[in-house]
Amino acid sequence: MTHICLPSVSLATRWRAPAMIALLSLALAACAPPGPPRTPAGTGEAVVPGARSPRASIPAPVEPTLPAIETDSLDGLATALAAQCALARPPAPWPELCAEWRTQRSTPLRWLTHRFEPQLLRGADGSEQGLITGYYEPELTGSRQRESAGQVPLLARPAPDSALARLPRARIEAQAAGEAQALAWIDDPVDAYFLQVQGSGRVRLRDGSVMRVGFAGDNGHSYRAIGRDLIERGVLTRESLSARAIADWLRAHPVEGRELMRANPRYVFFRETQTLPAGAGSPTGSPGPIGSLGVPLTALRSVAVDPRAVPLGSLLWLEVADPRGGMLRRLVLAQDTGAAIVGSPRADLFWGTGAQAGDSAGLMKTTGRLWWLRPRP
Repeated sequence: MTHICLPSVSLATRWRAPAMIALLSLALAACAPPGPPRTPAGTGEAVVPGARSPRASIPAPVEPTLPAIETDSLDGLATALAAQCALARPPAPWPELCAEWRTQRSTPLRWLTHRFEPQLLRGADGSEQGLITGYYEPELTGSRQRESAGQVPLLARPAPDSALARLPRARIEAQAAGEAQALAWIDDPVDAYFLQVQGSGRVRLRDGSVMRVGFAGDNGHSYRAIGRDLIERGVLTRESLSARAIADWLRAHPVEGRELMRANPRYVFFRETQTLPAGAGSPTGSPGPIGSLGVPLTALRSVAVDPRAVPLGSLLWLEVADPRGGMLRRLVLAQDTGAAIVGSPRADLFWGTGAQAGDSAGLMKTTGRLWWLRPRP
């Protein structure tokens, strides 16, 4: 999915991250959408042996036992593993591991504890803590044909020589009303804006069918954070900043809000990735969007990483504060990437689809620890 900037982005990946933003607000405030968009930069660099790293990293010793793995319910892990193992060519060393997993699914905890050994990921400066953010798949409402003046378009990527391809947001929006390359018309301009920050999502159409859209490119302009602008204006404080607070203000001040959104020159183009028929089920009952690994993302089991630091497909142990309260300690799989996900330890946790997932993802921006689970010889 390539999400955008998501320190937890969302109000609605991977601009995977394309998101992208812990407060979606901070995401909006501090993250810059990626080439597919989504989240603020992380701290150190790679620590996974064999992974390509922008800078030298400090190796960490292998731990004698898996960290608190017995506390993980493992709910959803089988789904995430099954998706990864269904690939025609799972990333190494998963072809062998997938064959083993299929025979060990009745005793997953035993297989995991005997088959893998943990290695704590550290930054280039030796730090154990890295930035952990969240992202999700927003769901919007709209139509394939324009039905009212208040709707805004989701535009397909124009040809490279098109006048729209490199214009700033304000000029694109001024010309978009008559554009034939609109994939859909979105009812709420604020939702449409947040979708651009997120980079992918679902559009529920009038007949009940659902169009899935993903990042297809951008206009090449830099990203300007709305959250930061609202803080500078004294409208919000860093303490009150959140995705919901930003969206509420934009809707309560439609004229000023439209001007503020247009002040961000970056614009994202989309492509239709899937159409789900009417009655296909709720967001929570359907597979997640496709991540960079090429598999549907699984809520709270899939993470976006920097593939230069952590190989895609890696099994990781995540330990981070839960924005809903308490701690999140769980096994996750590196199945996605994001342009703003840089270095290691650094991860963007996928929370699922819909408003509830967005609320949690939008609040997640904190430090945490990651272990790489290395297959034993």
